[in-house]
Amino acid sequence: MVRIDGNGYGTSLIQLRGVDKTYVRGSEELHVLQRLNLEVEEGEFVAFMGPSGSGKSTLLNLLGGLDKPSAGSIIVAGEDITELSGSELTAWRARHVGFVFQMYNLIPVLTARQNVELPLLLTKLSRAERRRHVEAALTLVGLPDRMSHYPGQLSGGQAQRVAIARAIVTDPSFLLCDEPTGDLDRKSAHEIMDLIHDLSKEYGKTVLMVTHDPLAAEHADVVLHLDKGVLVEASPIGERP
Repeated sequence: MVRIDGNGYGTSLIQLRGVDKTYVRGSEELHVLQRLNLEVEEGEFVAFMGPSGSGKSTLLNLLGGLDKPSAGSIIVAGEDITELSGSELTAWRARHVGFVFQMYNLIPVLTARQNVELPLLLTKLSRAERRRHVEAALTLVGLPDRMSHYPGQLSGGQAQRVAIARAIVTDPSFLLCDEPTGDLDRKSAHEIMDLIHDLSKEYGKTVLMVTHDPLAAEHADVVLHLDKGVLVEASPIGERP
């Protein structure tokens, strides 16, 4: 169960304790996040909403180890990632985080298979093992017949499916989705959100998603609202039919 009151029991997959993020611009301090407490259990699907400038992307960057808080701690699977060095964080991200971006971030000169394989090149898997993992990931997202296609030969929805396959191919601890439907038409957006929902409910993936789209947020278990860097509301969505 997602908690934002700071009174959890310390057994959640992801725990934020008193997280602040402040940027200094000249003599001015910009407080982007303020004393955030958050606990997310394994397998939960959480959506973050809020106006532009509310701190959503900053929070996602902190959760993904792309930035460090000014104060507080972020603990994932019992490890405080705020204590890790830059190189340690790089290795940690490779093991624990799958990223899904609005613009897919696929490499145009690589096929779908090659794009999905990229995270596995950092592992000790053999070429044959990498191939099996890639084919399994692309089959899971419904694209077993598009493995040899280049991004330019794919629709937006198909490209995002390839990006999701790339995010899950290493079997990360959790997925971070930054506006995953922001560049898609409504039909494709609904299909992508169904896929992400299924990854959480059928395969037990923990998902944390930033979105401006209330229809996308409806797929989550809980919607957390950020307002001026503060979590102000938690809205349980309930089970989907």
